[in-house]
Amino acid sequence: MTSEMQATMTNETANPSRAGAGGPLGGLRIVEFAGIGPGPFAAMLLTDMGADVVRVDRPGAPERDKRDVTGRGRRNVTLDLKQQDGVETAWQLLDAADALIEGFRPGVMERLGLGPDAVLARNPRLVYGRVTGWGQSGPLAQAAGHDINYIALAGALGAIGPEEKPVPPLNLVGDYGGGALYLVVGMLAALIEAKRSGRGQVVDCAMCDGAASLLSIFFTLLARGQWEERRGSNLLDGGAPFYGTYQCADGGFIAVGALEPQFYETLRRLAGLEAPEFRERGDRKRWPELRQKMQAVFKTRTRAEWCAILEGSDACFAPVLGLTEASTHPHMAHRNSFVEVDGVLQPAPAPRFSRTPSAIRASSASAPAEILAHWRARRPGD
Repeated sequence: MTSEMQATMTNETANPSRAGAGGPLGGLRIVEFAGIGPGPFAAMLLTDMGADVVRVDRPGAPERDKRDVTGRGRRNVTLDLKQQDGVETAWQLLDAADALIEGFRPGVMERLGLGPDAVLARNPRLVYGRVTGWGQSGPLAQAAGHDINYIALAGALGAIGPEEKPVPPLNLVGDYGGGALYLVVGMLAALIEAKRSGRGQVVDCAMCDGAASLLSIFFTLLARGQWEERRGSNLLDGGAPFYGTYQCADGGFIAVGALEPQFYETLRRLAGLEAPEFRERGDRKRWPELRQKMQAVFKTRTRAEWCAILEGSDACFAPVLGLTEASTHPHMAHRNSFVEVDGVLQPAPAPRFSRTPSAIRASSASAPAEILAHWRARRPGD
């Protein structure tokens, strides 16, 4: 990437005033029915990439909080969907929209009269994106739950953490990995297909399905007899001494991921892992012993000292950073991976585009009539 191209991307990302000017999804119109978890995050991603997302809030909803990073970039309207005039305004927006996002329990949108059958009958080309934990059907479809429950059922939670007990991986695997990202991929695929066929469809995104899909490589390892269903005993779950985290002399932590033999040899050479037993990395029975000995070595220096020795080498090394620390690391700072908008530190849009850069768009409360006038005046392809 040229320096000029990178500078353009940086300026676009950090300048919300230019947000309406581009992005690969410029011209795409989406109605988001306000919810929590994966729906708002999916809408944020689409907005960053240029889509015009209008979030429909309920009466009495809190005013937009500029600290709500996943709520950035939208135009917000407040509609009472239990009243006829609110429903009618929602219909007008959906008639002019390309896609819809909702994250309610199955049946809620149908009871509001805005289910997919009704919406697609009026706007046959619309893509109807639905994200839930359990999916639109199945014995658990109507049960309450959260990220931890969905990834537990999918098999992901049971594989994460030390041998003693599973550890929730924040809500990255269910809400965001298995939910929001699969919703975005599914909706974009359906929108591409709708351009060919002129017909929209429903995208049923279940976090339990997405979390299961994310486990594909581990099912490969399981089928090959290379995965033991016991936490802390495998290559990627902290069992391998050369793929894990270690505490340093100052209490900080480092992460090493020297999976390949040549990278492990670099780690051994630079970290001073010279004892003969460190050559026995292929013997799984010795992994617990090697892990203890590696911990003893890494405890002899501070995190900063290990950074000076290992960072930037082929030892597959990184310091374990906190959220604020991550934003100031030289590599992340060079890439402008984090930006500050209205005094709020937040991740910059990702991924990056060379010709149509994403941007953090300014949020605003808008009148439905203003949005409708804009949407009706210009349609994609016009």
